[in-house]
Amino acid sequence: MQRSYNKLLGRIVEIFGTRGAFGKSMGWSDRTTSLKLNGKVDWKQDEIEAACQALKIEVSDIPDYFFAL
Repeated sequence: MQRSYNKLLGRIVEIFGTRGAFGKSMGWSDRTTSLKLNGKVDWKQDEIEAACQALKIEVSDIPDYFFAL
């Protein structure tokens, strides 16, 4: 079953305006950003931590943003 990143995508648009701007802030190519946000490539722990910092997501909210089905 594939994860749903709908809440994460909403937060990205709220904070960065576009997926591309978020990916650039993470140091990713457009391809990597697309693969991550479409659930084709798993997130690494350090990437989740960096994304939470950039998106102002509390640690307690990580499951809602990164592990929702």
